[in-house]
Amino acid sequence: MTETTNQLPMGNDEGSGGPATYKSPHAYWEPLWAQGRRYRQLDDAETRLLAEHLGPGRGRPALDIGSGDGTLARHLHHGLGYRTTGIDCSPSAIALAAAQDTGPGPRPAWRSMDITADDPGSLPDAAYAVITCRLVYRWIADQPAFVDRVRHLLAPGGTFWAVTEIAGRREDTSPLQDLGITAAQAETLTAGWSVVRTADLDVLRCYALRP
Repeated sequence: MTETTNQLPMGNDEGSGGPATYKSPHAYWEPLWAQGRRYRQLDDAETRLLAEHLGPGRGRPALDIGSGDGTLARHLHHGLGYRTTGIDCSPSAIALAAAQDTGPGPRPAWRSMDITADDPGSLPDAAYAVITCRLVYRWIADQPAFVDRVRHLLAPGGTFWAVTEIAGRREDTSPLQDLGITAAQAETLTAGWSVVRTADLDVLRCYALRP
């Protein structure tokens, strides 16, 4: 798997234009999506891991946090058979996801929503068999609160699937070297789960977490 330099915003959260320097995630991400920024797509290796760790949906509810253009949410819905809701704080991303979802049959639900600030009671389901978070965790300002919110939204026996870059996997000269999470951030993500499974894909690590 490869990643080009225009797939993720550059800089880190500490004073170089990352989300933490903005009043809200919407203020940071909406201009990027509106201007045509696009991000790393799913490939065969990642979809195989999804099938292995999440299994068939059988109509159970799934929530994709930070769904962007909807690639992962559509795969959960049409490919694995979950009844999927995709949420993103950027209305432009949600509009793009809805426009690209032209497959037959029922389609995912799309919501413009900031999971860190908005009322989760507005979601269509009270609990989810699967919650996914792909290339999003790194940018969450209050990561412990975010993980706690995910736990409350996850149904008993459910799976939290998080995909994030890991620090130290790029060359020191790479303009994207700050995109990986630290060991401390990884500990925040994985602490307190009864099952923690991981799989590595080049600079990324995929986590399957269960209560």
